[in-house]
Amino acid sequence: MEIAHVALTPIVVFNFVLMVFFSVAFFYQVVYLFVGMRHAEVRLPDAKRNHRYAFLIAAHNEEVVIAQLVQSIKDQDYPAELVDVYVVADACTDATAEVARRAGAFVYERNDLARRGKSWALDLGFNNVLEERGDDYYDAFIIFDADNLLSRDYLKVMNKVVDMGYLAATSYRNSKNFGSSWISSAYAIWFLREARFLNNARMICGTSCAISGSGWMVSNKIVKSMRGWDFHTLTEDIQFSTFCAANGIRIGYAPAEFFDEQPVTLAASWTQRMRWVQEAASVTGCSSKNSAGAYPMRMPLAAQNVENWMSSVSVWKSQPRIDFTILLETIQPEPEIAQLVPQIMRALLRKRASRRNQMA
Repeated sequence: MEIAHVALTPIVVFNFVLMVFFSVAFFYQVVYLFVGMRHAEVRLPDAKRNHRYAFLIAAHNEEVVIAQLVQSIKDQDYPAELVDVYVVADACTDATAEVARRAGAFVYERNDLARRGKSWALDLGFNNVLEERGDDYYDAFIIFDADNLLSRDYLKVMNKVVDMGYLAATSYRNSKNFGSSWISSAYAIWFLREARFLNNARMICGTSCAISGSGWMVSNKIVKSMRGWDFHTLTEDIQFSTFCAANGIRIGYAPAEFFDEQPVTLAASWTQRMRWVQEAASVTGCSSKNSAGAYPMRMPLAAQNVENWMSSVSVWKSQPRIDFTILLETIQPEPEIAQLVPQIMRALLRKRASRRNQMA
């Protein structure tokens, strides 16, 4: 029997290199898959105390669904006096603000059409809450999209992770409309895989998880160190995850369940996926334009996610307001990293001055 020989043409070599690269890059997911299959859901120790939380929701024309989310937060099996809900009605042309107020949320309205979007709404919300309530009133903030719903024990489970000392954590995103179509079912299976066989496995192994879209917690220590929210690329969740990785902040995972509405048609799914790809590319492009030498950082591999390492540098480019004194007290970096802080601060101040001159 003769065996055909494959000529080593440039395209064959190129394809082989790509195969090896992606096999190595995503091999960790195979490891996590077996960890998830071998172990059950991560068991978190009971919390020693109930922490105080602010739920922050960025909403644009969400009058149909916002009240349901606020009510599901109000119905949590958790002391009501330790939970507040804030809604930022971002450039709304409907009754989102009024509906949210009637449901029991504190509402901020913004109409900045030049800087419209979730990250800017979060920035306003964080700033206003800190100014009105004080820097240390809340222990943590929890971020949701307006069309989400929470299981009744969501906050009780998330509180365990906060009590363990995590400064950021993600949770389990389930589907509100699993049976609507094969598209929505596929999305639900994808998020199940992400929760059980990635983040759950990472939590078991003691490595860092990744923030994804909605249903995540950020400690008040991080928010007050920035005096708001400074992640303004189109994929602020990836940007924040890489910020945590670059600073040795391990993101935790809580098997706290919430429900998110998924696309039903292939056309809607295609549009959403294309937007995600473009947004991810914008983060990568932003980092590729910057010089790593301008913003020295340590990238601890144990806490780093392969999917978003390329956007690490761009995180520093969008942190003009961060208070490094508070952040250093929070993350306690190694001495050689702490020595770099003055250099980083000078670079950021130069960048801020340059931006102001451009705006002027």
